[in-house]
Amino acid sequence: MKDSSFREGDAKTAIFGSNAMLHPAPVDVIPDGPTTPEIAYQMVKDETYAQTQPRLNLATFVTTWMDDYATKLMNEAININYIDETEYPRIAVMNAKCINIMANLWNSPEQAQWKAGALAIGSSEACMLGGVAAWLRWREKRLAQGKPVDKPNFVISAGFQVVWEKFAQLWQIEMRQVPLTQEHITLDPQDALNMCDENTICIVPIQGVTWTGLNDDVEALDAALDAYNAKTGYDIPIHVDAASGGFILPFLKPEVKWDFRLKWVLSISTSGHKYGLVYPGLGWVVWKDKKYLPGSMSFSVNYLGANITQVGLNFSRPAAQILGQYYQFIRLGFQGYKEVQQNSLAIADYLHAEIAKFAPFQNYSKEVVNPLFIWYLKPEYAKTAKWTLYDLQDKLKQSGWMVPAYTLPDNLENWVVMRIVVRQGFSRDMADQLLGDISNAIADLEKLEYPTPTRIAQDKQQPVKGSVFTHTGSPKSTK
Repeated sequence: MKDSSFREGDAKTAIFGSNAMLHPAPVDVIPDGPTTPEIAYQMVKDETYAQTQPRLNLATFVTTWMDDYATKLMNEAININYIDETEYPRIAVMNAKCINIMANLWNSPEQAQWKAGALAIGSSEACMLGGVAAWLRWREKRLAQGKPVDKPNFVISAGFQVVWEKFAQLWQIEMRQVPLTQEHITLDPQDALNMCDENTICIVPIQGVTWTGLNDDVEALDAALDAYNAKTGYDIPIHVDAASGGFILPFLKPEVKWDFRLKWVLSISTSGHKYGLVYPGLGWVVWKDKKYLPGSMSFSVNYLGANITQVGLNFSRPAAQILGQYYQFIRLGFQGYKEVQQNSLAIADYLHAEIAKFAPFQNYSKEVVNPLFIWYLKPEYAKTAKWTLYDLQDKLKQSGWMVPAYTLPDNLENWVVMRIVVRQGFSRDMADQLLGDISNAIADLEKLEYPTPTRIAQDKQQPVKGSVFTHTGSPKSTK
């Protein structure tokens, strides 16, 4: 494809007076020649305009706002490869400082100057590293005992994030799912233990379940597991997936024991780019002690000018997020983090209370323990409504909001819910705007003369016991 006009624009040509803006952006073939950076920037920028603006995206957990100094600092470090410790030794030290801070937030007992932990692209890689460490520890012990290592498994609630499914598939480790029910809407410790055996590499409770916003009771699980391990002679550990809660609980609920204060919690992962308040992608994983981090997970290379040892699935990546995290630790301090998280939780509480006032809605749980929550259509309302929450999602999109509607995991798969995630950058005024748009959307939907396609499709489904269509109560427990 010959682009004969590419030299007709220069720095003096108005962007929207240039020939380039008369042609579609490339799809299959790179253009023959260059254009000005101003025109290239505008063409790329224009392709994003139809999207929801990040701060109106209430589906994502990922940070969508940082202050100007943080953004400047990260932009200035985007060309630094953090893995090259020879060239950028201070980045390596800063990374280790962040791990120390995370470990001590989680009450690490380790006395070493530098705590055992690793940087990750996000909580997904951090979960992978925690899971792999548990698997390798189990494998090494089994091999030393002369026992087979071909049937490892781990136990987790059905409210898991998709990374655990990936972990199970990629490493061929059986994932045993503890069902969520109306009676047990978080991980039930006894049900989890019933799924354990000598091949169980770990149990994974979640702090900030993606589906519901609730927390598993890690302290109760630890106590039950301690008795179970004593009885069976096993030493099954706990890895805490604290993607959201790892940056909420230390500041808002420091008295809650879910971390390294508990005997069997040997590793914790979190997301720095969620409530760690850093732009994506950033995650952290910390072990209780270096002895729980298998040496076989460390890989060394010397082709960057010195011997560099790394724990991680990823190798090269920008150092920007490390600087962003360290900046936030310095800028906000403990009290600053507490205030930001408190504000997010307060706005979530406010929205939770206001959502309950809408006639069609019922909240899934009575309490908001993280800055997110879900709700559903009241069963009696859903029976006669001509619309569903999927229609409400589409209506809100027209106003720029992304408020997701989805079904819950197995056993509760007929519960269609909506979720709001409140993050730094979401104000009370924005919350009121959202509530106003929800009210207007409901008013429009209630005027419908005929059922929507999603309503018709939902009606064709066979209701099962516990579905929103047949169940008239709400979940009974948030334990």
